[in-house]
Amino acid sequence: MVTMDSDLHIRRIVHPTDRIVTGRIVRLLDGYPREVRVGQPVLVAVLAAAGVAGLLAAVVRSLFSAGSGAAARRRFKDLKKGPEFLVTPVRLRDSAGQLCEVELHGHLPQSALHPADHVQLTLRRQGDPDLPPKIERIVNLTTGQLLTPRTATLWSHLGPPLLLQAALGGLLVAALLAWAALT
Repeated sequence: MVTMDSDLHIRRIVHPTDRIVTGRIVRLLDGYPREVRVGQPVLVAVLAAAGVAGLLAAVVRSLFSAGSGAAARRRFKDLKKGPEFLVTPVRLRDSAGQLCEVELHGHLPQSALHPADHVQLTLRRQGDPDLPPKIERIVNLTTGQLLTPRTATLWSHLGPPLLLQAALGGLLVAALLAWAALT
């Protein structure tokens, strides 16, 4: 009769609960894209404010020129679909010998992390409790490098021109409301 060996010890991969974890990189897994969520109320507010400034710009353009050099605009559907960023699962063995998994969001120089590097990670919990914590900062104790991964944000996705136009539109609406309150 064959019995299962209950003495076999399979190491589980855990999600660290501490804010700062020190250990050695075991493996950098293949990365995959994840999308930044764009809140519809924020997007509608930015587009409405930008629309006010755009309307004023169109009126001024029509007064001073016969031609219309309208710039190409991104559609609402394209803006609502958030930017993608790279997620790289990282496995490390912490100082207690546990195999842990964390996520690296964004890009780092290719030579920044290697298996067996001794690192100190500053972590942040993600909204979904099933996801491993994400890395905010890496101190590579092997090379002495301080690394901060950068990802796309809602503001970088919308872009400076649209945000400046929205700020101008917001100022115009505030000025109109202030003027209306005085009269």
